[in-house]
Amino acid sequence: MNMRARMICLFVCLILGLFAVTGAFAEIKVVALPSKSPLVTLRVVYLAGTASDPANQPGLATLTASMLAEGGTRELTYKQIVDAMFPMATSVSSYADKEMTVFSGVTHVDNLDKYYALFRAMLLEPGWRQDDFQRVKDDQINFLRVSLRGNNDEELGKEVLYNAIYQGHPYGHHNAGTVSSLEKLAVADLQRFYKAHYTQANLILGVAGGYPPEFLARMKKDFSTLPSGAASKPKLPAPKAAAEPSLLLVDKDTRSVAYSLGFPIEVKRGDPDYPALLLVQSYFGQHRNSGGRLYQRLREQRGLNYGDYTYIEYFPQGMFRFEPAPNLARSQQIFQIWIRPVEPPTAHFALRLALYELDRLIRNGIGKEDFERTRSFLSKYVNLLTRTKTAELGYAIDSAFYGIPVYNSYVKKSLAKLTVDDVNRAIRKHLRMSDLRVVAITRNAAELREKILGNAPSPMSYNSPKPKEITDEDKIVEVWKISLKPEAAQVVPVAKVFE
Repeated sequence: MNMRARMICLFVCLILGLFAVTGAFAEIKVVALPSKSPLVTLRVVYLAGTASDPANQPGLATLTASMLAEGGTRELTYKQIVDAMFPMATSVSSYADKEMTVFSGVTHVDNLDKYYALFRAMLLEPGWRQDDFQRVKDDQINFLRVSLRGNNDEELGKEVLYNAIYQGHPYGHHNAGTVSSLEKLAVADLQRFYKAHYTQANLILGVAGGYPPEFLARMKKDFSTLPSGAASKPKLPAPKAAAEPSLLLVDKDTRSVAYSLGFPIEVKRGDPDYPALLLVQSYFGQHRNSGGRLYQRLREQRGLNYGDYTYIEYFPQGMFRFEPAPNLARSQQIFQIWIRPVEPPTAHFALRLALYELDRLIRNGIGKEDFERTRSFLSKYVNLLTRTKTAELGYAIDSAFYGIPVYNSYVKKSLAKLTVDDVNRAIRKHLRMSDLRVVAITRNAAELREKILGNAPSPMSYNSPKPKEITDEDKIVEVWKISLKPEAAQVVPVAKVFE
């Protein structure tokens, strides 16, 4: 099957799955990507996530998903499930984001019947054992206290930024919740969330690979035992407007400084300006790519740090991933810059330089040559995002969520029509400095706060000579004013974050 025929087939499957399912399965949406691959990918998505957590129970959606993926069924203990899956070299994984909860797994077609019997029982017949509950709850608490707060400054900074931007909003808590909330949750809370949100109305069944023709009908029949329910689309107000820039410093005994900075944008996939901002993201700071403007100016030319990247969509686990994961679809997004990690002596200058470059981008836009180079890169890069069946299936489900065609073709066709004027108009419309939130993970946070508020010069020195262009620009950057009011610059101990 050639690429054009494959695209048409995929789009037809999406349309049929989403809008033409009839009879007993009228409420169930399906995304199917049949192929000759000996591997079968299952991806069950519920359109309900952590934005549906009750206000006083953040972390409930994630804990419920973990209980299903890492707990037993009515008939089998979790150990029995792990032992049964081990010879098949497979497992079931889960992830709850703001508006999606995902269960996924891959198995060889020869093991499909045995694997699917376990998979379906885990999702449809959970055991709700107290020992499983205590184990997954302890794991979630330890993730917040140890893995996130203790071991991952960069990820910590990004998540604190989201909490700051979405304070008082359904997005305004970490997906794992807070320690104090988790400690109060009981099995009955998970069961209520499961009953309310794990419904046919919220369900998308995804399957890809060389599965038998009758397998999809079997899946739909099995999952039709879920209650019909109602869609769990959360009410999402606009993020609370910020009248001025702000700075939040998390005081932690750490060797380097991690910055995350950004602001909300009213652009997501399917919106007219999405392709333009996607190009801006790539030009300014493509993730794990050395060609971005920020990367060149901070790392390559000055050796300030390791990575300098930009995002217009939620991108967790950036330390461990080269491409974004699918099924993190959100109705609201932010523009974000990630600066990691910076040595404390140059932290003030590095922040100034990042803000200087953002201000320059807003004022001057992108030139024709940079536009053409970035557009050419993106048109090829997008193919990498769906190079595996798991990713292809995930992106197809996301396209159904956003109501757009197949992502690859959507991006390529949009880029082909895009002009440099379109991009610069989108920059002027959506990017700004007026409500920028800056988060820093650092030791001696009060000291860095005073430096930033005081706007004292932050001169740079290097171990080797730099071109005159760089040293001349440094003289501008070292006194570049960061306008902040003292009350807009807060320090919080790391022990209180997500507690």
